[in-house]
Amino acid sequence: MTESKVLNYIEDVLENMPTDWLKLTTHRLDIYNEEQAKSQFLEQFEILFKANNSSTSALSQLPTAYDYIRLGHPLSSVLEWAIANLNNLNPENVISFSSRTIPVLAVLRKNLVDDKETQICYTGELPEFFDTEVLKSVYGYNFELKQVKNAEEIPEFNGSTIFIPQKGEIGKADLNPSIDFCVNLYPNLGSVLLVNGEQNESYISEIQHVRRRETIAMTPADCFSALQQLIGKSSVNDEKINVEANKKSVVDSIKKITGTNTKALLASSGLSIQYAIMMGVIDDALEKHKGKAIKIIVPPNCYGGTNDQARRVAACIDNVEVVDLLVDGDNDMVQSIDLVLDRVAKEDAVPYIIAEIPTNPRVEVPDLKKLKEVLSKERKTATDDTAIDPVFILDQTFCPNVQFLANDGILSGIRSISYVSGSKFPSGGKCTAGYCVANNKAEALLEKIEKHLLLCDNEATALQVEILAKQLPSMNKRIIDAYKNTREFVNFIRKTLPEAKINFVSEELAQEGFTPSVFSLDLPTKGNTDEERETYKRALNQKLIDMMITEIPNESKHCVSYGQLKGCYWTIPASSTQGTTKEDDKDYIARVSVSPDLDLEHHKKVFSDFVSNNR
Repeated sequence: MTESKVLNYIEDVLENMPTDWLKLTTHRLDIYNEEQAKSQFLEQFEILFKANNSSTSALSQLPTAYDYIRLGHPLSSVLEWAIANLNNLNPENVISFSSRTIPVLAVLRKNLVDDKETQICYTGELPEFFDTEVLKSVYGYNFELKQVKNAEEIPEFNGSTIFIPQKGEIGKADLNPSIDFCVNLYPNLGSVLLVNGEQNESYISEIQHVRRRETIAMTPADCFSALQQLIGKSSVNDEKINVEANKKSVVDSIKKITGTNTKALLASSGLSIQYAIMMGVIDDALEKHKGKAIKIIVPPNCYGGTNDQARRVAACIDNVEVVDLLVDGDNDMVQSIDLVLDRVAKEDAVPYIIAEIPTNPRVEVPDLKKLKEVLSKERKTATDDTAIDPVFILDQTFCPNVQFLANDGILSGIRSISYVSGSKFPSGGKCTAGYCVANNKAEALLEKIEKHLLLCDNEATALQVEILAKQLPSMNKRIIDAYKNTREFVNFIRKTLPEAKINFVSEELAQEGFTPSVFSLDLPTKGNTDEERETYKRALNQKLIDMMITEIPNESKHCVSYGQLKGCYWTIPASSTQGTTKEDDKDYIARVSVSPDLDLEHHKKVFSDFVSNNR
């Protein structure tokens, strides 16, 4: 295929692409097949290319690529496809990142697990944030660094060779047989990793999984800029964005919302900030509690990304272990924390607790006074010494307006860090950026967390910060308005179908400030066995979702997000957000996310019709 044909087609695609390709942050489940995500998108994209069809209608019908936008999206897939075709590679062998460090870390991670040697050859200077000592001492990665003048100077090596050229031109790659992985770095855009040779194709899914869990793909806006550069057009430059003014506005908003006065850190996604927190607190423990076991205490049915990331970190570092924290259903979060912390104290280990409040998907809030007591309790080791106090790492994405960490907040006396996924209420679904804050007792940890955020090159992009600057000031009002709609919808469902089981906060909790706009719904079931009842319930849940979306296509959507500006999102968490959770811990219930702006009466009518049709 000729270079000019590829570039001409890309130019047409950029001219005609659906606006969603640039704006949407969460995947459309109605056209999404997780097992075939990128391959399905690119197979059909290739058909359009061969037919020279770049019409907006044809592009709009392409299936969802990966899962907007953390693991990938249409524009990242198109960028990777174009670069692959220009370098005679399979598109799967080209992977774009918002981070310039993580592609290297992805290869190092697999080689650590496989006990394989790695050499990193580079021209010019490595980026200043590439901290060799920390990557070896904290992450446990093994590698040799070699500066070379060009690709021809790369020495033979018994292991993997990563090549980082100093100046990478979009679309060009210097691949010779001595290079296994080429990482082209693009300031203000991210990086592109090229996997060279059949012998390295086993790395691809592992590298993509790192991108899914520890960072994000190159953002849609940055992929658009990269593609513009590829076809020889100038792209919109970040310099037009007043980064410092926007960042100050965002930080001021976060401090006001959270009631904290410590530093706020901004990352490219919720999992990016969580990864920085995870590696930061582990770094702190390795320094201050040398030789002691580190326990990451996390609910097994927690959001799949949180769960998976914690286990992946533990798999790479010898003295880090994940401990299950049972919080939902018949289990009480406070009692579970008490039992686990007693056990960890006896082992004289370092405890880090990751928890969601409210929980997902059952929207449960523990007794906060009891939680405070349990977290504050002084515990003893087996030798009767004072045990190390826990750090409570709180995912408060569902209720970012609750001031847990303020000076008079419920967690003020416990070392606590809270973080939020920005793709939810902070941005109203307009970007994926996340943020974290600490209370005064945990403030010292922020330095370590920021160190790893910078090392991983996972800071929020200039455009993400600009979006947050516009959206955060209205966040608390949107939360209140969305809660009012949710409460009204929940009350209507209870009245219309009283035998349905609904998980939502009580009126009393709402008075305390817990005003989420998501609830889970367990429809009444029938059958003679547990298996029959479960099968019937799952089918009925899906039937409700399909009916809502069919009847109200402009507002009701198949989606996993939350905190959107308009409409109503429906999903089965077990098949989306809990994707990597153990099967026995998954919840096959309907999760409904309501916005401040929707036709609630229409939703009530369709639900009434559903009940009438399924009596």
